[in-house]
Amino acid sequence: MKYQTYKPNKNLESIVKFYWTLEVPFDSQNQKQKIVPDGCIEMTFNFKDKIKRYVSENDFIVHPNAMIMGQRTESYYIEPLGDVDSFAICFYPYGFANFVSTSLEKLVNTETPIENLFGEILAKKLEQKIFQATSTQERIEIIEAFLLDRLNQNTTIENLVKTTVNSLLATNGSSSINKILKNDLSKRRKLERDFRKQIGISPKQLAKVLRLQTALKMLLDEKESLTNIAYESQYFDQAHFIKDFKEFIGTTPKEFLGNENMALCTLFYK
Repeated sequence: MKYQTYKPNKNLESIVKFYWTLEVPFDSQNQKQKIVPDGCIEMTFNFKDKIKRYVSENDFIVHPNAMIMGQRTESYYIEPLGDVDSFAICFYPYGFANFVSTSLEKLVNTETPIENLFGEILAKKLEQKIFQATSTQERIEIIEAFLLDRLNQNTTIENLVKTTVNSLLATNGSSSINKILKNDLSKRRKLERDFRKQIGISPKQLAKVLRLQTALKMLLDEKESLTNIAYESQYFDQAHFIKDFKEFIGTTPKEFLGNENMALCTLFYK
C-alpha cells in the first residue's frame, strides 16, 4: 500500500485538511479493510478497479468512481475488486458545506455521486479533467480551481457552528458543548439544527469521533498503556474508552493492533 498526503493552497487551508492518494496493487490474498469515522467529509476519485463497501456480512454496494463520502457514525468494511488508484480531498468538518446547499445530514453514512450535488454537466467536466490529468499536482490544481470558483457562490458557515467545531478540534473533542455555549442553553437547539445541516452529525457525535481519533493515534504509537491513553484522551476511565472504541471500531484496542483487517486504517493514522 502506498499512501501520501499533500497540503492545500493557502486560500483553502482553513477548509481543506489535506489531499491524499492511495495505490494498492491487487492481491487475491488481500483482506477486506475496516474504515473508521474521522469527522471529515471526502471527495474521492477512483481511477482503476471498483471498490465495494459491505453493508452486512455478505451484502455490499459498489462505490461510484467520483463521489462524496459523507460523515460516518460507524465503522465499515471495504474491499477492492482489483487495483486501487485513488485521489481524494479531505475537508475539515465544516469545509464541504461551503460548496453545496444540500443539508449534509442527507449524506451521512453514504457515498453520493458528485453529479447529484454539483449537477451532471459540471460534475462530468470535473471528473473528465481529473481522470485525464497525468500527475497528482495537476489534479490538485484542477480541484483547487474548481473549489475556489464554487467558494465564491455559496453562503458562509454559521459562526456558532464554526466556533464549536474549532473548539472541538482544539481540544480533540473533549470540550463540553455547554461550556462552548457559555451555558446559554437557548442556543443549543439552533446549534444542533445548524450543525446537522452544515456538518452532517451532532456536536456530541463529532466530539466522540475526534476524541477517539486522538486515542487511536496514541494506541498506534504503542508508547502508552490503555489507562494512560484513556486519561490523556479525556475519557472518564479505561472502561469508558474501551466501550467507545468497541462502539466505533467493533474491536477492543488490543484486538485492533496487528489485525490484518485494520492494515489500511493503521496506514491512515500513523
